Amino acid sequence: MRQRPKGASSKSNLSGAVASGETSNRDNSGGKVNNVLKDKNVVVVAKRSSYVIFTLFVLAIYGAWGVYHYQFESLPVPLTLDQVGKRGFSEHEAMKHVEALTRLGPHPVGSDTLESALKYVTEAIETIKKKAHWEVDMEVDLFHAKHGANNLVGGLFKGKTLVYSDLNHVVLRIMPKYASEAGENAILVSSHIDTVFAAEGAGDCSSCVAVMLELARGVSQWAHGFKHAVIFLFNTGEEEGLNGAHSFITQHPWSDTVRIAIDLEAMGIGGKSGIFQAGPHPWAIENFALVAKYPSAQIVAQDIFLSGAIKSATDFQVYKELAGLSGLDFAYADNTAVYHTKNDKLKLLKPGSLQHLGENMLAFLLHAAASSSLPKGKATESDIESSQDKAIYFDVLGTYMITFRQRLANMLYNSVILQSLLLWSTSLLMGGYSAALSLLLSCLSLVLMWIFSISFSSVVAFILPLISSSPVPFISSPWLVVGLFGAPALLGAFLGQLVGFIVLESYLFRTLPERRKNLPANLQSSVAKLDAERWLYKAGLLQWLVLLMVGNYYRIGSTYLALAWLVCPAFAYGLLEATLSPARLPKPLKTLTLLIGLFVPFLLSSGMVIRLSATIIGTAVRFVRYPGTTPEWMGNVIVAVFIAAIVCLTLVYLLSYIHISGAKMSIIIATSIVFVVSVGAVWAGVFPPFTEDTARAVNVVHVVDETRTNGEKLEPVSYISLFSTTPGNLIKEADHIGEGFVCGTDRHLDFVTFSVNYSCSTDKGAATGWLESDIPAIHVDKDVKGESRETQISIDTRASTRWSLAINTREIDDFRLKDTDSSEELIPLGEKSSVDGWHTIQFSGGRKAPTKFNLSLFWLKNRTQTTTGGVKNNDRLLLRLRTDVDRSTPPMKTILQKLPPWCSQFGKSTSPHTLAFLTSLSIF
Repeated sequence: MRQRPKGASSKSNLSGAVASGETSNRDNSGGKVNNVLKDKNVVVVAKRSSYVIFTLFVLAIYGAWGVYHYQFESLPVPLTLDQVGKRGFSEHEAMKHVEALTRLGPHPVGSDTLESALKYVTEAIETIKKKAHWEVDMEVDLFHAKHGANNLVGGLFKGKTLVYSDLNHVVLRIMPKYASEAGENAILVSSHIDTVFAAEGAGDCSSCVAVMLELARGVSQWAHGFKHAVIFLFNTGEEEGLNGAHSFITQHPWSDTVRIAIDLEAMGIGGKSGIFQAGPHPWAIENFALVAKYPSAQIVAQDIFLSGAIKSATDFQVYKELAGLSGLDFAYADNTAVYHTKNDKLKLLKPGSLQHLGENMLAFLLHAAASSSLPKGKATESDIESSQDKAIYFDVLGTYMITFRQRLANMLYNSVILQSLLLWSTSLLMGGYSAALSLLLSCLSLVLMWIFSISFSSVVAFILPLISSSPVPFISSPWLVVGLFGAPALLGAFLGQLVGFIVLESYLFRTLPERRKNLPANLQSSVAKLDAERWLYKAGLLQWLVLLMVGNYYRIGSTYLALAWLVCPAFAYGLLEATLSPARLPKPLKTLTLLIGLFVPFLLSSGMVIRLSATIIGTAVRFVRYPGTTPEWMGNVIVAVFIAAIVCLTLVYLLSYIHISGAKMSIIIATSIVFVVSVGAVWAGVFPPFTEDTARAVNVVHVVDETRTNGEKLEPVSYISLFSTTPGNLIKEADHIGEGFVCGTDRHLDFVTFSVNYSCSTDKGAATGWLESDIPAIHVDKDVKGESRETQISIDTRASTRWSLAINTREIDDFRLKDTDSSEELIPLGEKSSVDGWHTIQFSGGRKAPTKFNLSLFWLKNRTQTTTGGVKNNDRLLLRLRTDVDRSTPPMKTILQKLPPWCSQFGKSTSPHTLAFLTSLSIF
């Protein structure tokens, strides 16, 4: 055993300590290290400046906003035709097309304005064709789809058959004139011309059509060097159930040549058009990443969309599921509150939006069309998953794009998980019982953080409907969410973690004499606090490790975020904080540790988090799928929980720095003030929930109801109904309109594909504007009873080419639908899915679509008549029919003129038009 000379000076190994006259002796006998503190005046400082905490919060807030602005708000400068020449993309040229299409007003399927829009697109293509390169062949096909039945079973289409007729599309194929083999392999670029009846569709999707026309102009100057053709599909019927894409894939001869499908969509208006679906084959997204000038793509959006959290669908579903194609799905997502309302208009389309999408798409098309490696054959989602070739992708600040395969992701994730588990296991084994219990108590702080944060923010969700004229007062002023939900979420997270910190510190203080026997009493309190701080930081690592393990197990694409939030802070901690010396006392965590650890995670996720928050807030205007069936506070709770989750996930490391600082009371006071000011502003009505540019989604429908529940002939009941997909009652709107509206839940409306439990209604003038001859007719032509009962029914929808029919599958085993005039079979016999005992036929067509149909019903064998829910057998319905007419009756015109400016009609495939007829057929 060697001893140091008595006269030798020695520096203390105690980090964070100011020592006076301290020496240490090492006793290596038995492999143990003993630290002897001879001077009792050692001081460990367990304190951090409140200014440091303030600076860290400012950096986090401004840094996150800066990342978001650069990643999503920074748009390219719109270019003119002179600047780009024949071969480039010009937003100025594309905007001419948007202006022309929006000038037509709404152009839904079956309208005269849709025919005008089709004519405009055709003429624009003919102009492009005249100026195309002389070695380029441009074929234009005015494709007419007679009829078809779309039986997609996923997402919104379960239990439905979507039938269409008399749809017109414009199809353009561009390829080298002297290379006919290029036509055997094509790249499809698709979007829809039609809009909902309530919107002129500047965003959804005249902007997409305009981009395609300008792309066609550019491609027509390059295609002489292509190896593959490029097909531009300008379809109609998308808003009624993806019917345009379905008719092209099932009926057009060029569809068999398509190898890659690109769909352009909008769920808002303008901004950056980002990829929110890609695959199943990774070729398209990987090659897009190689050439895109302003890449914008996040697999997080794909994970959310495919989870069903967003009740929507695009043509890409048809291309992927029905045709087995791979590709890319783009969407504009700025200002999602205007989706399918009157505010989807030209003036809200941001300059640079079309330039961004156009330059990215042109670069990709030129690259893909000239490539020799275009994928051939079909690739299903299950095939890609089983081969681990699924692509994981994300952009960095909208400047650079990263893609890698699931196979590599599995290797990275498994490696990090195994190393993390090894480190944790080793640490716990070395630390023994005390370390294990400390870990459990640090996990308790996490649990309390989540509970407090979610609870505090959710309480606000219940309070808002009581103090505001609208349960969602933040729609027109989204930044209010910061004060209404962000402040209480942060306060709750901090207090929850603080409670856990106090419990953990108390335990560490009690057990400190056992772990550090020679530690002076005046150091024990500070050492316990510093130990607790480190355990809270490491608990954040454990939180993200659990998320990494879950994401890896379920192969969630956005698991890369958990990897970044785990590895970077762990690396910073290991580099600057960790030590293997048992003699070293803890000291406050370095600020540099936090800055280094959070730089990359914040760079990757903060902008995307703000974008997702804005999207969720915007969708609140259409949150209620069936009016009156959802509590007013439900939408707020979803926003509150989302905000709380973001706070707990992203600030878990930063919060661990606060507990030994003097900023605790300042944080409590500051967050409380922000919250109180925000609530006060809402209570006082300083910021209106809705404005003319950010309107509440409502529907005004003239209803003529001849529903028969007992088989007897009833006189039709006529009234005008006002209902909304935005949370909250309609008393304010009804009072503004006047006209005798009465609001409540006493008048249940069953629109077959759409039910309304809360509405306002008036009978004033409702008997005018329609005729008895407009009411659809259901007639039993033949009923053959027996073991195999078969019933023949004729249906006449009269003036309507948009209707929905529900068939009771508790009674009917199968059915067939035919066009009466042509005897063509529209829906053949075969297995039909159902929802709640009903299968729905949703029909939409052009002006020449049929209105008379034969329905053959094949009843279930050995069925038993039972009574359900107190309803007698002869009162139950066999068929329920709704027909729509896009016509405003005189009383409707009066009400629409008086509709508040903060309201807008809202359109979707399942909701009725302005005049709806209801009828039914009872079980017999």
